[in-house]
Amino acid sequence: MRRRHIWFAVWGAVAGCAAPETAPYSVTGDAIAVPLTAEHGDPARGMSVVAGRDANCLLCHAAPGMEDRFMGNLAPPLNGVGARYAAGQLRLRIVDSSVLNRTTIMPAYFRVTGLNQVAAAYRGKPILSAQQVEDVVAYLQTLR
Repeated sequence: MRRRHIWFAVWGAVAGCAAPETAPYSVTGDAIAVPLTAEHGDPARGMSVVAGRDANCLLCHAAPGMEDRFMGNLAPPLNGVGARYAAGQLRLRIVDSSVLNRTTIMPAYFRVTGLNQVAAAYRGKPILSAQQVEDVVAYLQTLR
């Protein structure tokens, strides 16, 4: 029941947003080694995505420097995540964490196939754009 609540909360947050299109990617082991875009990720934009309502990362994760906002404790805190994981490992966790853990409550922010209970207007469209994924990866890499 908790998983369903989180999923609807995330989709509810993006209801008013234009959904971006996807880019091809390949999973190798526990990572997506090749960036989704040619443009490098921007940590400042990534921090905005993490703190913003589109991704709702703070619904489940606590993040350093954002203590004045309500943060969830359903998922691991983001402190030190950049030291624990390489960029490709972080990218896979954002794109589709279920590849690594089939029972995860984390939404697939970039996967568009095999999802359930997605409103017709959002089918085939990711929650985050490829550039937003890269921006979040760049931000998370600064958390060492």
